[in-house]
Amino acid sequence: QVQLVESGGGLVQPGGSLRLSCAASGSIFRIDAMGWYRQTPGKQRELVAIITSGGSTNYADSVKGRFTISRDNAKKTMYLQMNTLKPEDTAVYYCNVNGVRTAYPLTFNAWGQGTLVTVSS
Repeated sequence: QVQLVESGGGLVQPGGSLRLSCAASGSIFRIDAMGWYRQTPGKQRELVAIITSGGSTNYADSVKGRFTISRDNAKKTMYLQMNTLKPEDTAVYYCNVNGVRTAYPLTFNAWGQGTLVTVSS
């Protein structure tokens, strides 16, 4: 089994910052791509940012220049630094991790439990 634990969500004023974390644990041999997604009521989950095992990143247009995704492979942890937050960033944020396990089934695609980010004055 692979478990993901998210932390760092909360209430912040417009223009403020938050840092989300996603820690992976369990029978992990290798972690490949990691990503952050978000979802608001009545809408589909959307990609926010993704980072490959080599460190390449890609962002949704709506967060480019404001959010930064990073990872610490030794800690099996991914981060999302969110700056200049806007009310439209309000959502439940989910982390997603893909990789290879040490037991069958070998590949995994795991999701975190979600953490709520509310941007409001």
